[in-house]
Amino acid sequence: MRFITSLSTTHLAVISLLFASTLWGLSWIPLQFFRSIGIEGMWLLGITHAILVCLFIKKGWQSAILKKHYKPLLGITFFGGSAIILFTLALTYGDVVRMMVLFYLLPVWGVFGGRLFLNEKMDRVRWCGVICAVVGAYIFLGGHNALSEPVSWLDLLALLSGLFFAANNLIFRAVEAVPISTKLLCMFVGCASISLTLGCVFFYDQTPTLSATGWGWLLVYTLFWLVLANVGSQWAVTQLEAGRASIILIMELVAAILSTILLTSDMLTINQWFGCMLVVIAGYLEATRSSD
Repeated sequence: MRFITSLSTTHLAVISLLFASTLWGLSWIPLQFFRSIGIEGMWLLGITHAILVCLFIKKGWQSAILKKHYKPLLGITFFGGSAIILFTLALTYGDVVRMMVLFYLLPVWGVFGGRLFLNEKMDRVRWCGVICAVVGAYIFLGGHNALSEPVSWLDLLALLSGLFFAANNLIFRAVEAVPISTKLLCMFVGCASISLTLGCVFFYDQTPTLSATGWGWLLVYTLFWLVLANVGSQWAVTQLEAGRASIILIMELVAAILSTILLTSDMLTINQWFGCMLVVIAGYLEATRSSD
């Protein structure tokens, strides 16, 4: 307890973001599980995020704040909700490794977006972090072989999800006066409304057929995994510079790839270990860089 109270807000935000990023990186595991028991895609997203809306609406719905900051909150509703949908679909139906490397152009967009829109500092340490993150991911995934296949619609989903997450994180950071519960509520409303609408219009023949146990697991996943991942990551984003947050989020890539390798019994090559080391170094540089 004394250790926790001795930590600064920045340190707590870094720890929170690392933990939440690990959950996001491992999210392909429950996604595949729910797909195997009869719920996936738009219906999984719509139902889980409708539950989150019910959970957050009492604290997050503040009329005066919504009216005053409606423009950025609409941005969070669209970019945040769409980013979750795109990211989830890419991980559910695409190759996890390929989707994650495409998604992880996010650090580049986050750092440059922070510089362009929030006037955040681009010093040598940050440049080193960007270079280490991108080069590390590139080497880890096999260099040019990682992107040798033709671009598919799933590739576009992964690319757009990274871009939309970067935009959402920038807006989260820009409206610090808005409570985190309100921003999360907008993001959940966006995801639930878009996915349920698309589900009813285009995927009405794929409505879920879950047992009572399946619904129980869905509720547990929503209340614990999704709540911790969303609150942990988005609270941390409001406490950290956009560039720092985007590079620390690279832990998602590490968690996703290592878990994929472990669960499929693949072995890391020397190049992959080197790439992973560069990614970790990038996160370390940002986590320990002093904020001026």
